[in-house]
Amino acid sequence: MKIVFINGRLIGPKHPPYIIAEMSGNHNQSLKKAKTIVRLAAEAGVDAIKLQTYTAETMTLPGVWTVEDGSLWEKRDLFDLYKQAYTPWEWHKEIFDYAKQMGITAFSSPFDESAVDFLESLNVPAYKIASFENSDIPLLRKVASTKKPVILSTGVADIGTIEKAVSTLRENGTTEIVLLKCTSTYPASAETSNIRTIPHLEKMFDVVVGISDHTKGIGTSVGAVALGARVIEKHFTDDRSLGGVDAAFSLEPQELKALVDESHQAFHSLGTVKYGIQEVEKQSFMYKRSMFVVKDLKKGDVLTEENIRILRPGLGLEPKFYDIALGKKVNKDIPKGTPLQWNHFLSDNEYG
Repeated sequence: MKIVFINGRLIGPKHPPYIIAEMSGNHNQSLKKAKTIVRLAAEAGVDAIKLQTYTAETMTLPGVWTVEDGSLWEKRDLFDLYKQAYTPWEWHKEIFDYAKQMGITAFSSPFDESAVDFLESLNVPAYKIASFENSDIPLLRKVASTKKPVILSTGVADIGTIEKAVSTLRENGTTEIVLLKCTSTYPASAETSNIRTIPHLEKMFDVVVGISDHTKGIGTSVGAVALGARVIEKHFTDDRSLGGVDAAFSLEPQELKALVDESHQAFHSLGTVKYGIQEVEKQSFMYKRSMFVVKDLKKGDVLTEENIRILRPGLGLEPKFYDIALGKKVNKDIPKGTPLQWNHFLSDNEYG
């Protein structure tokens, strides 16, 4: 189904991009900072703020893995990292209520089935499936059973994994799906973003498409809009200098506002295939070139390269008629500065 409806907002090919600000762990375990992030995201013009719903205990066990992938979290114990990054569940309702007060939608990414039950108790309008969870079939079945729209990131997944995720969602009750092109590196580079995949995803799975963009700027997201992305998810923080688990690749308020403005600009600029002079261009036609008489002429004078030139504005004959005009005789006196017209030429039967 190529239309998704989230909390009163239609999302689809003919609708402007739906912008999601991902808070992740950028609240730095401060509810006050979390609400500041919500407020600033709303002021930037986003459609939604997104949380992540898990605990360290629902993600992993202490001491089973130390991050050694060259990422921002190098040498961190995975359990300790999640303890730092998680959003306390008791904050969720207050954050969701505050987002509603600020005029934006709030929802979350559940990371296990208990998180889905919890989010259902808060009556969330949609669910996001993170890339690392797109192969968790029990979680997908659980989310699908809610019958709510699902936004699914496609990082670290081959076509078979994506197909299995989509079919699982559809077979278990989900009718509204958004697939996000995602490169799961932190930060990601433009060179590995491969946003040409976006229209292919749309065609292959007949869904609304978008991007979960981990690059540092906004260019990749704006470019994705031109390729059909109608959902954009970007990590967001109030101030990168204050740190946070995802701060290094998160946008700040002025950048998020630029993303909202420029992605909408990109969408509205798509238009249709159109050639010729548009109605809005008609006044500008005056600034095109045309032929002018540049020396005083007497009746019977021949037009030459010395007495006519191609100049602005477009008041005379178009330049494409220049070769036809050369050698013609004029049928009256013409002062310098006159735009040349067809009715200035002697007719063929006047040539003698």
